[in-house]
Amino acid sequence: MRLEILSSKAEVRAAVAQARREGRTVGFVPTMGALHDGHLSLVHEACGRCDHVLVSIFVNPTQFDEASDFDAYPRDLSADLELLSASSVEWVFAPSAAEMYGAAPQVIVDPGPLAERWEGACRPGHFAGVATVVAKLLNVAGADAAFFGEKDYQQLKVVERLARDLDFPTRIVGCPVVREPDGLALSSRNARLTEPDRRAATVLYRALSEAADCVIAGECDAQRLTKEMARTINAEPAAALEYAAVVDPETLEPLEGLVCPARALVAARFGGVRLIDTMELCPNGKVT
Repeated sequence: MRLEILSSKAEVRAAVAQARREGRTVGFVPTMGALHDGHLSLVHEACGRCDHVLVSIFVNPTQFDEASDFDAYPRDLSADLELLSASSVEWVFAPSAAEMYGAAPQVIVDPGPLAERWEGACRPGHFAGVATVVAKLLNVAGADAAFFGEKDYQQLKVVERLARDLDFPTRIVGCPVVREPDGLALSSRNARLTEPDRRAATVLYRALSEAADCVIAGECDAQRLTKEMARTINAEPAAALEYAAVVDPETLEPLEGLVCPARALVAARFGGVRLIDTMELCPNGKVT
């Protein structure tokens, strides 16, 4: 199947409309490029569920709270297209910022209380940028289903709520975290890690795994689990912990006693690179 590169919203809408006339279903995978196996797992899931798949590649400036982070975000469209050409993806939407936002946009989406803690507190304005661009992309794509990774767990919950509260017909599908053999969650930011920081970053998975094992062993005090995760991460000299938390999987509020399943969230900086990770906590076993 030939990969078609679309640069305008009108082209996307025309392609999807033609698929609809043919009675076909459309899956959508929104990305910021720098694709890796985590993204490809979303693509694989979309291709398995839908007749046609659209992938967007757009580094969204409005969700970066630091200009330096936006500037440093890895970009390699040619490499991304080469990866996708080996899949069953039919369309890639690669717009410019001007195409996405037009001149002097005035309306943004308020992501609500789900966005106030954790990433929202560490990165002011981040989720307003995410919610706004996702709303725009869902509107343009008009897909039956959109696929998001669980690594960005808070983002997934914000997007689910956005789609529900604003009556988007697109079904939001969460897909499991994909990891390196040593447990590090795949992220486009990993490419910016020095080799020592890359080794140190596995402490996030270690902290999450230790918490999951404690739950399996009978620990039900969420605050104790949170402290243990923080202790493990703080013991790594290269890690600068931003938060560790055990939260309700739907409200994202911190827990005292454990619900099943609960969700563990961690974030830390390694050098100049900020990483997040997550794991489900349940007495029946851990989800990696």
